[in-house]
Amino acid sequence: MTDAVKRALDVTLASIGLVLSAPLLAVLAAAIRLESPGHPFYTQTRAGRDGRPFSILKLRTMVQGAEFTGAGLAIQEGDERITRVGRFLRRYSLDELPNLFNVLRGEMSIVGPRPTLPVQVQQYTERQRGRLAVKPGITGWAQVNGRAALPWPERIELDLWYVDHFSLMLDLKILARTVRMVLAGQGLYTGETGGWQGTL
Repeated sequence: MTDAVKRALDVTLASIGLVLSAPLLAVLAAAIRLESPGHPFYTQTRAGRDGRPFSILKLRTMVQGAEFTGAGLAIQEGDERITRVGRFLRRYSLDELPNLFNVLRGEMSIVGPRPTLPVQVQQYTERQRGRLAVKPGITGWAQVNGRAALPWPERIELDLWYVDHFSLMLDLKILARTVRMVLAGQGLYTGETGGWQGTL
C-alpha cells in the first residue's frame, strides 16, 4: 500500500468518523465539564513519524492538572485521578475519538503504532526507533494483539512487524479486530505509559 492510498483511506475514514461522532463528542464534552472543572479536551506532546513532536488531542479522562499530581504521567489501574466519566470513556476508548482531528491534520493515521511520549522515544534502542518509520495510529497491530497486557518490548516488536508488513488488507483486518475489542472491553490501556518500564 502506498502512502497516497493510506492517506486517502485516513482522510475518508476520519471525515466520516467525525461527522458521525460529532453529536456524541458534544455530549461527552458536556459530561466532562459537568463532573469536573477544566477544558473537556486534553492535549499532550507525542512523538510522530520520524520522532517529530505533535500535540495529540483527546477527551479529558482525569482531573485537571493530573499530570502534576500523584504518579504524574504514570497511570495505574484504579487511579483516583480518573473521573467517573473518564472511566467510561477509557472503557470504550471514546477518549481517543478526537484523535480523528490529528488524522485529518496529517499527524496520525487510522492504523499504526500508538504515539508515545518524547521521553520514551529518547530511551528507544536503534532497532526500536524503527517503529517511527510510519505515522502513529489510533489503533494498531499491537493494540489488537494484547495492548497494555503485553510487555513493552513485545509491543514494540509487534509494531516493528507492522511497519515491515503494512498493507491495505492488514489495516482492514486491524480495524475489524479493533471494533470487536472495543465492544468487548478487552486489553484496555491502564494508562498513558502502556506498560512502559523506563523513566518518565
